[in-house]
Amino acid sequence: MSAEMLRMNPDEPEADLVRYVASSLESGMVVAMPTDTFYGLAVDPVNLRAVEQIYELKTRAKHKPLSLLIANLSQGYELARDIDTAFDRLAEKFWPGPLTIIVKAGSRLPLRVTAHTGNVALRVPEAPIARAVVEKLGLPITATSANLAGHPECTHARCVREQLGDRIPLIVDGGPTARTVPTTIVDLSGGGNSWMILREGAIPTHEIALALQ
Repeated sequence: MSAEMLRMNPDEPEADLVRYVASSLESGMVVAMPTDTFYGLAVDPVNLRAVEQIYELKTRAKHKPLSLLIANLSQGYELARDIDTAFDRLAEKFWPGPLTIIVKAGSRLPLRVTAHTGNVALRVPEAPIARAVVEKLGLPITATSANLAGHPECTHARCVREQLGDRIPLIVDGGPTARTVPTTIVDLSGGGNSWMILREGAIPTHEIALALQ
């Protein structure tokens, strides 16, 4: 099997192509597409067989939860629980953008997606393609980087094809990604407005601290 390459306008995604990608996800496919940092592997997170494929493709540790891309803040509220003001402040300042926020997962998400941690990592990406697909699907999509374990993350579709072209059915080519550094990850799952930086990426720690003062 060789992946289908689907060229899409990165700034104004074509509606018919967005529909095609959304229907592919609905049917249980794994689809690679650009985010605002790296290319990611998208599946419908409620389809546990599709989620399992992500772990198999990436040889990803089973205890690591998958991060999810959402279209807007209200979708975040639907997927999380026990949200406090720290979440609101960070989302208001940095979304859409390269900030991943870990919160307690709501009951709508299967435990498998949270790797049985009960937590979920959420992000509203700046990338129009990813947001358009999420809006059309009506569900969040997974966003783990589209690369093999031990290989570099991909900033263009050709890199994804070289690493995963014989393992996944569809790669959305939206041109090069806007950044070459990963998202910053902030963990708010401790509650009580406590926070912890798990990875400093595109957004420096001091900017997070300023937003939460």
